[in-house]
Amino acid sequence: MKQHLIVEVFRSSKHDGMYLYVEKSKGLKDIPEALMVRFGKGISAMTMLLTNESKLARATPEKVASEIREKGFYLQLPPVKEDYLLDLYKTPTQAVY
Repeated sequence: MKQHLIVEVFRSSKHDGMYLYVEKSKGLKDIPEALMVRFGKGISAMTMLLTNESKLARATPEKVASEIREKGFYLQLPPVKEDYLLDLYKTPTQAVY
């Protein structure tokens, strides 16, 4: 089924890599309050025409459009960091001379 949806993408003011996709005509007004508390201030990142042929980095256009129609939004969470990368930050490093 062909889908065309004008979508506005907001980035979170609190979390890097967290984005909300919403129907442009509705904006953030119907987003649950609890989600907005976690998300923070929505900063408009872009407006786009979402079609089945759209190229998205971490979701299919069908999934995004489906969730916007069902829930009123699509929430894109930051990518999960690999455990070993997190360990690099936890482990103190020592210079060897």
